[in-house]
Amino acid sequence: MKKVIVIGFDGLEPQIVEAMLNMGELPSLAKLKQQGGYSYVSTTYPAQTPVAWSTFATGTNPGGHGIFDFIRRDPKTYLPDLSLNRYEQKNRFLPPKAVNLRRGTPLWELLSKAGIPSIILRCPCTFPPDNIRGRMLSGMGVPDLRGGLGTPTFYSSAESVKEGESENIVRLRVDKKDKIATHLIGPRNPKTKSDFRFEMTLDLDSMGKMITLHSEGQPKILEIREGQWSGWLRIKFKVGPLQSVHGMVRFYLVRLEPEFELYASPINFDLEAPMFPICSPPEYTKEMAKNVGVFYTTGMVEDHTGLNNGRFSESAYLEQCNIVMREREKMVLYELDRFEEGFFFCLFDTPDRLQHMFWRFREREHPANHGKTNSDEMGRIIEDHYRACDAVVEKVLRYVDDQTLLIFLSDHGMKSFQRGFHLNTWLFNNHYLALKNKIQPGEEAGDFFRSVDWSHTKAYALGLGGIYLNLKGREEEGIVRAEEANDIEAAIIKGLTRLHDPDQRKVAIRSVLTRDQVYTGIYAHESPDLIVNFADGYRVSWDTALGGIPAGLFEDNIKKWSGDHSIDPLLVPGVLFMNRKFSQEKANLLDLAPTILAVLGIPKGPSMEGNSLLI
Repeated sequence: MKKVIVIGFDGLEPQIVEAMLNMGELPSLAKLKQQGGYSYVSTTYPAQTPVAWSTFATGTNPGGHGIFDFIRRDPKTYLPDLSLNRYEQKNRFLPPKAVNLRRGTPLWELLSKAGIPSIILRCPCTFPPDNIRGRMLSGMGVPDLRGGLGTPTFYSSAESVKEGESENIVRLRVDKKDKIATHLIGPRNPKTKSDFRFEMTLDLDSMGKMITLHSEGQPKILEIREGQWSGWLRIKFKVGPLQSVHGMVRFYLVRLEPEFELYASPINFDLEAPMFPICSPPEYTKEMAKNVGVFYTTGMVEDHTGLNNGRFSESAYLEQCNIVMREREKMVLYELDRFEEGFFFCLFDTPDRLQHMFWRFREREHPANHGKTNSDEMGRIIEDHYRACDAVVEKVLRYVDDQTLLIFLSDHGMKSFQRGFHLNTWLFNNHYLALKNKIQPGEEAGDFFRSVDWSHTKAYALGLGGIYLNLKGREEEGIVRAEEANDIEAAIIKGLTRLHDPDQRKVAIRSVLTRDQVYTGIYAHESPDLIVNFADGYRVSWDTALGGIPAGLFEDNIKKWSGDHSIDPLLVPGVLFMNRKFSQEKANLLDLAPTILAVLGIPKGPSMEGNSLLI
C-alpha cells in the first residue's frame, strides 16, 4: 500500500546542513540525498513558521489560507491580536468556541474525502483540530491555560525581582520553618477580572537541595530537586459550583539559597480533559499518553521565555529541549509502528527554538554576548542538535519500503539577529505616523499605539515586518483616500529600500514589496499593505512588533533570542530531502502538497498553486 512520510524539522539552515553533509556528520540525511535528492525549498512571505507550514498544508500562498504573521491587527482598534485562532461565544448561555483562522483546504482534507487516512502530529495552525479520517494532534496555536502562547510563573524571595516579558511573578517570604504557602495562577475570572488560583505548599530542604510540593493535584506530593526539571503535576481550578478547568505544569528549582527561585512552566491543557479540543478523535491524547507518556500540549513547547528572561540557565533550557525532542520522537515511532497506508506528518519544532536562543554562541561579536567569550562547547550546540535530528532520520528510514515516499524538510532557514529597526519611528520621522500632544518617540510614546494621533497618521507598522496604510473606510479612523494609496506606498518603498545602518555601514533593508506583488487569493486583502524584507543580521525591533515607537532607528539586539528568520525570504530558504528523484530547481513549499497527493493517487486541489516535484 502506498505511503507518504513527511518529517518536518522547523528552521534547519541550509548552510549548516550542507557544511555538515560535506564533513560526513549527517550520515542518514546523506543516505537520503543519495537515494533521491536534496535541494533548497523556497519559503513564504514572510518566512515564519505558521505562515510557511500553512502553505505546505494547503498548497497556496498566504493569500489563499489567510495566515500572514503571528500577529494581526484589528482595523477597528488598531490593536494587535494573535492571528492563528480566535474564540467565539454566541451568547452567555453557551461556552466559548475556538476557531482556527487558517483557511484554505489542507491536503489531509482532500485525502479524507477520498477515503485515505492521515496521521498529523503537531502541524502549526491545526488548533482546533480538523475532523479527518485518521488522527490529528494540534501543534502551534494551542494556547496555555491562560490563553497565551506561553505564560510561565517565576517564584522568588528576592525583593528586587521584576516582571519580565510574558511572565507572572510571585514574591515569596521564606520563614524559619522552611515552609511556603503559595499558589499557581490559573485562567482569568471573566466576572471579577481576577485570576483563579490553585493552592500549594512548598517544604524546603536546603541540605538535600530539594523541595517537596504538597497540593490537591496529582501527585499530591511532588519532589523537585535543584537544577532539575520536575515531573508533571496535574491540577484543576474550580471556576464554578460544578465546573473545573484542568491543566498540567512542571517546575524547575533554580536555587534554594541565598534567594529562593522556582520556575513554573506555562500551564498546559490536561491530556484527559483539555479546555478546548486539541486532538481528533477526542480520545487520541489519552491513547498517546498511555503509550508514550505524558507530553506537552501547548503550541510553543520549548520554554524560551524562561531563558530570555534569565530565569534559568542555558543548560536548563537545553535539557528541556532534549525532553521535548525525545517526547516527539516517541510519538513518531509509536505511530510509524502501526502506519500501513496514507499520509503521515510530524513536526519537530525544537531546531527552530534552539537556534533562536543559541545562535549568539556562533558569533563572538553578537551584541547578546555582552562582550563575553563563548566556550567551544556552547558554540557546538546547534550542530549537536542537527546530529540529533539526523539520528531521528536513521530511525524513520527503518519504516520505509519501495511503496513509501519519504520527505524531510524545513520550512525556512535561520540567520543572525544582531540589530533591530524601529519601523514605526522611521514612519514618524518621515511624517507618515503622528503622535499626540507633541510627544516624541521614546518611553513616553509607549506601546500598542497608545500615543498615536490617527487623525494625522497615514501608515503604521505591526508584526514582524508589515506596514498598513491608515485607509479611509477600512481602518476605524482612516484618513488615506484610495486614490492616494499608491503614491504613499511608492514613497515608503523608495525611502526604505536599501536603507543603510550608519553605525554598521551595512544595508539593513533589502526591499519592500506591495501586497499585490506577493499575495493572491480570497484572503489577500487581509494582509499588510507593504512587506519589509530585512537583510541578514537585521529584523524589525521587538518594540515595533507590538506597536511601539522608541527613540532612534536602530538598536542592538541584546536578548538571548539571537537568531531569526523574519527577514528577506530569499535569504532563508528551507531544505528538502526525498528518497526519490525530484526536480530540484525552484522547489517551493507550494509544491509539497501536490507532490504528496500525486503519490497517493489524488488530484491536487483546485486552489493549489504548485506542482508535483517527482520526476
